Amino acid sequence: MNTKTIKLLLQPPLLLAIILLLNSCNTPKNSTTKETKSAIYPNDVIPFMSEWSILCGDGKNIKDLVNVEHKEFFYVSNDGKTNWVVYKTPNSGVTSPNSGNTRTELGQKKHWTPETGGKLTGTLKVMHVSTSGDARVAASYSVVVGQIHGTEGHQNEPLKIFYKKFPGHKKGSVFWNYEINTAGNNDKRWDYSTAVWGYDMAVIGTSPASYPEEPKDGIELGEEFSYEVNVYNGIMYFTFTSKGHATKKFTKDLTKSSFAKYADIPQQVLTLFAAIGRDGVEKENAYAGELQNFKQGAYNQTNGKAPETNIVWSTGSETYGGDIAKQYANGCYAEVWFKKATLGAGTLSKKE
Repeated sequence: MNTKTIKLLLQPPLLLAIILLLNSCNTPKNSTTKETKSAIYPNDVIPFMSEWSILCGDGKNIKDLVNVEHKEFFYVSNDGKTNWVVYKTPNSGVTSPNSGNTRTELGQKKHWTPETGGKLTGTLKVMHVSTSGDARVAASYSVVVGQIHGTEGHQNEPLKIFYKKFPGHKKGSVFWNYEINTAGNNDKRWDYSTAVWGYDMAVIGTSPASYPEEPKDGIELGEEFSYEVNVYNGIMYFTFTSKGHATKKFTKDLTKSSFAKYADIPQQVLTLFAAIGRDGVEKENAYAGELQNFKQGAYNQTNGKAPETNIVWSTGSETYGGDIAKQYANGCYAEVWFKKATLGAGTLSKKE
């Protein structure tokens, strides 16, 4: 570079321009586009996911739920205020070996006996239940949002927590069922249903498209409620709460049957289950000593099976030949959102 050129470059205005240009090359540029946010997974919302596996409505079984989602079935959604874990499942898909109903439902990895116990809580809102079904069938238009499930013996269910809403109704019902641990032939098993808010399971229609009167104290779709299931020393204590509704508490002994004799069978059961020949009695020690685990999510109770085959559980719902996208598009699915849930050891109840 000759002397003339050097003098030219050292002129104050030109020197300043060169400095600014060089400085701009080393300064990070401000992007006009927003940075992509990190994905939010169900375990970010409810951190107990490492203690569960999940079976989804398309048959996908996921053993490790840390930083995992399965779109259209198990994922996070925000309602404008809060992140929620979504469990969604169609009327027809892939089911577990012992059920004809689909589920997107957590299954607890740890198993326990009623004597050992455990505790499960959940705060949720049901966003949708199937709008197709047969009103005469008790299971129609319903979803199970929490349960205790046997993992040995008959593998029956000492607790199922339901939400059910008839088409055209604004309010639905929350109720819980106890399934007997049958003495002898398990084909005689049945559920006894107890209302929490609204009706119990036995309130049904008189024809496929006739519905009972809407429950006055029911729970709407999208309305929050909470449950706590606490099993301690063989006794199941559970509490249901919801803003604007009376708190409800129940107790059930899982180690001593209330239904060990035919005379003990409630009239509700004889009326509802007589048509399918289920009038068995329970083992005197009920579920004592048998392994159980908790389940939570959306266990759809609607299916495409003909009501004539089982007027209690076969709901005759639309399934679009198993096409999940069509079921979702036409209201043939269940969807449940949870914002809080905990899992732990059973604790001494204040009732003891």
